[in-house]
Amino acid sequence: MSLRTALRQNRSRARRLVAAGLLTATATTIGVTGLSGSASAADASDISHNRALARQMISDDEQFSCFRWIVNHESDWDHTATNPTSGAYGLVQALPAKRMSTVDDDWKTNPATQIEWGLKYMKGRYGSPCEAKNFWEVNGWY
Repeated sequence: MSLRTALRQNRSRARRLVAAGLLTATATTIGVTGLSGSASAADASDISHNRALARQMISDDEQFSCFRWIVNHESDWDHTATNPTSGAYGLVQALPAKRMSTVDDDWKTNPATQIEWGLKYMKGRYGSPCEAKNFWEVNGWY
């Protein structure tokens, strides 16, 4: 198994390594989604808050589970996550990031705006978060 594959399978370990300064220069090279150039991961309270907010906004258990799976893989619930290669940003890694301004101008700092935009995107492009997850599992992106 390659280093890239191992890190993609365990993003939280990758985040710890980056935070410890062990992968700072390598994060871009290996393409770990959701790591910012500064390599700062969201703190536990932000992660818990962002998950709880999404749960409040998504009443259907199955759809929430699928949305959670996508966000776990895309940003690990860090609403400031930035892909250093593509510029994708936020919980759902919008590209270009400014697309989230169609919901509100606070898209850079407000996880609720990002969640709302992500849900609209998933519904519009795939039909639902679960259909987006199915696409992601086949293609490695959504």
